[in-house]
Amino acid sequence: MAMNKPMVAGAAVIVAGGLGLWYFLETGGSDAPDAAHPVDAPADRGAVAPAAPPAIAHPLPQAASTASDEKLPGIEQSDTALLAALPPVIGAAAVHDYLEPDNLIRRLVVTVDNIPRQKIPVGRRPVKRQGAPFHADGDELHATLDPRNYQRYAPYVAVVRNLDVAALLKVYLHFYPLLQHAYQDLGYPNGYFNDRLVEAIDSLLATPQLTGPIDLVRPNVMYEFADPALEARPAGQKLMIRLGPDNATEIKAKLTELRAALVAAAPH
Repeated sequence: MAMNKPMVAGAAVIVAGGLGLWYFLETGGSDAPDAAHPVDAPADRGAVAPAAPPAIAHPLPQAASTASDEKLPGIEQSDTALLAALPPVIGAAAVHDYLEPDNLIRRLVVTVDNIPRQKIPVGRRPVKRQGAPFHADGDELHATLDPRNYQRYAPYVAVVRNLDVAALLKVYLHFYPLLQHAYQDLGYPNGYFNDRLVEAIDSLLATPQLTGPIDLVRPNVMYEFADPALEARPAGQKLMIRLGPDNATEIKAKLTELRAALVAAAPH
């Protein structure tokens, strides 16, 4: 199906550039694997498929053609093409240093699907684990989030800040049929990945902007928020809180720009 707007081109890349790059925040209980939403084929899932997310009315055509009518590879063969398309969007160094080089389409889709949920499957993250330690002031019974953590995220936030949203959209629509296919494989045969992406962005934008010390507890290996209301928030919001207020403000600004571009590109 042709679109009446310029054929800008797949939703996985939006996440690679805009959402996936802050998914280096592998601290706290929110990074535990979520067996209910694996990335594998339907036969590997449980008998009960996840409920379809609410429609947001911003779908993109599942079979949208690209401006060049270039034939897309299959999902399993798409890594080379996707990684080659990303350097103009986020920079060659960021692609090499931060992104997982295999199964990227499915990693991106499952991560986006779980951002509004309680858990994000750490084994399916699209971004490589980084070695910087997590800092907390205090002990297991009472601690606070150390502001030193915020500085370690500065290189990632800089990548997001410098994203070219127009270029990102071109890659987004180009690869969208593969992202849509991967999303339907998760158990949403009638859903649109673009809807879920907008929902994930909205969830991140709803993250509260906290001031003052953030109390933590450590009941097990990982730190958690001491405030039950904070700990009960979606996984993506808890990751945003760990960024720190200044970094979160910058990420929200880019997400707002990205959301507007997504809605504008959708057929009306």
